[in-house]
Amino acid sequence: MAPLRLGSLAPDFEAETTTGPINFHDAIDNSWAVLFSHPADFTPVCTTELGKVAKLAPEFAKRNVRVFGLSTNDLSDHAKWVDDINEVNNVDLKFPIIADKDRKVATLYDMLDSVEHDPTNVVNGIPFTVRSVFVIDPVKKIRLILTYPASCGRNFDEILRSIDSLQLSDKQPIATPADWQPGDDVIVHVGVSTERAKEIFPE
Repeated sequence: MAPLRLGSLAPDFEAETTTGPINFHDAIDNSWAVLFSHPADFTPVCTTELGKVAKLAPEFAKRNVRVFGLSTNDLSDHAKWVDDINEVNNVDLKFPIIADKDRKVATLYDMLDSVEHDPTNVVNGIPFTVRSVFVIDPVKKIRLILTYPASCGRNFDEILRSIDSLQLSDKQPIATPADWQPGDDVIVHVGVSTERAKEIFPE
């Protein structure tokens, strides 16, 4: 299978989740999606991450983004973990967490760690996932890929910022500079002529 790159069609799959069985493409429907993996249930960093995403649920919803977590435990572990996440973070987690005990989805999306990178994230020869993030658009194309080691929790405010940039650049021929935030100045795309830029952005 060819490696996944920006612009690749996000692989479809069927899976059991904490909110019921899904077909991934059908579950995305006409929304954007974030698929993000976790090494294992009940681990401290993962618990803080899922709590953070639960708190940010209204922000993802405002951007028409559906969120899908993934961990390599089974559904019974997931159900207990959700209770733990809610209690620790004072949240009410509603988005689905994929039960990927057989690592089929993790393999499909190349999320698995290696002994060469982090031997502590491979137990008895069985690799756990790294902290992968895939942002997928409504036509099921991969638009952003981030990969963090198991030891480093993710910045989900940055993921939201990146989605804002992607969605804005889909609407207008622009690029966003370093540290850009919504409402800041943007850069006219290099492919737009000066004359055309003046027509699109008269001010």
